[in-house]
Amino acid sequence: MSEQKLKHFVPTPPRLPATNEQNLLRRIQKRCFNSIGNSLLTISVLVLIYYVAKSFLDWAVFNAVWNAATRRECMDISPDGACWAGVIDWFNGLIYGRYPDEEQWRVNSGVIMALLWLLPLMTRRIAYRNSILISWITLYPFLGAYMFLGGTFGQDVGIIHMIFTSLAAGYFILLYLNWMLCAAGQPSLPERLTPLTSKLFRRGQHMNGFLLVWAVLSILCGGVLAQVHLEPVPVDRWGGLFLTLIIASFAITMSIPVGILLALGRRSKLPVIHWLSMMLIELVRAVPLITVLFMAVTLLPIFLPSGAEPDKLSQVLFAVCLFAGAYMAENIRGGLQAIPDGQYEAAQTLGLGYWLTMGLIILPQAMRLMIPNIMTSFISMLKDTTLVSIIGLFDIMLMARNIANDKNWIGLHTEPLALISILFFVMCYGMSQYSLNLEKRLKAHRS
Repeated sequence: MSEQKLKHFVPTPPRLPATNEQNLLRRIQKRCFNSIGNSLLTISVLVLIYYVAKSFLDWAVFNAVWNAATRRECMDISPDGACWAGVIDWFNGLIYGRYPDEEQWRVNSGVIMALLWLLPLMTRRIAYRNSILISWITLYPFLGAYMFLGGTFGQDVGIIHMIFTSLAAGYFILLYLNWMLCAAGQPSLPERLTPLTSKLFRRGQHMNGFLLVWAVLSILCGGVLAQVHLEPVPVDRWGGLFLTLIIASFAITMSIPVGILLALGRRSKLPVIHWLSMMLIELVRAVPLITVLFMAVTLLPIFLPSGAEPDKLSQVLFAVCLFAGAYMAENIRGGLQAIPDGQYEAAQTLGLGYWLTMGLIILPQAMRLMIPNIMTSFISMLKDTTLVSIIGLFDIMLMARNIANDKNWIGLHTEPLALISILFFVMCYGMSQYSLNLEKRLKAHRS
């Protein structure tokens, strides 16, 4: 009897499809009104949000003054509203500082060129995508500095700066030519030159073709730029959001190589390198950024030879780069410690040396693991760059304070600070969302 039951298969009845309980109203009811206490808390928060939002909109939008000549006129029109007329009057200064009005197109062109340089990274079909980011870090600063500083090749611009600016311009054109050919499904320029380079070189025809095209384009760009004269604009005329973005971009991009070197130095088995790296990291992390800025501005010129004192912006860039690099080193060191020993042993089995092991196997995994921490450091550095106003650089914070000293807008503090808060919120939120997107994309690739 028992044997007959075991041999008789009784299928289970099919389950009914799950009902859709994830619509918006059900989720709100389940999360916010699932008990009396949560219902009271939700209603209290909604009432608080209503009064705060209503008061803010009344001040910032409905009772605001958008067109006036002075702050007194603003107060006469609407004493309870915001005086955005002063912010509009100083908007150019908040963005460009004291940069000459007729030369501000160069700032816009330089920023657009920086964004266009990174745009091909969104295309997965293009080859050697990592080289785009490396070229942006190593070459674009020369092209951007030429756009912002101006001058004439061979006279105001030094020979080294002139060579690297030509290389940057040539690489930028080559990058977009290859991108357009890739989008059209055509072989890239170096691949088209393979029949020619194969006759000249036995090995590395593709790389040699790339270098040949790059050299020709760089020479042509250098020849064109030599005929152009841009009005020189000294560094002390830079300011506003433009200067803030320059300092933050430099600190963010340079913190990664500096942090990698310091992290590898701290984990080095060589005592001198290990202790020097550890002392530098701990010394910088033990003091706030403003202390590092004052040390760079006041102490650094003492140790330099007479006549070699750099401008204040260069000293600030050195200080923020050192500060960001020390914090980045600890983030990267945490990622390195999370890599299992099997990865090192596998690299040794393949016969890879120290630098190839780090560059091809260990560091990519460590950087992927530490993306949230790295992006947090970037956001923190973007906000900390506003401290440079204390040492006299006319960044966006100092320009905002100058509005209150204008005879027409005396006492106008709140509106400029509100505008700066919105700008920083947009930038920081955008960086945070990009970090989340990058993290999901890398996890998807791993799966």
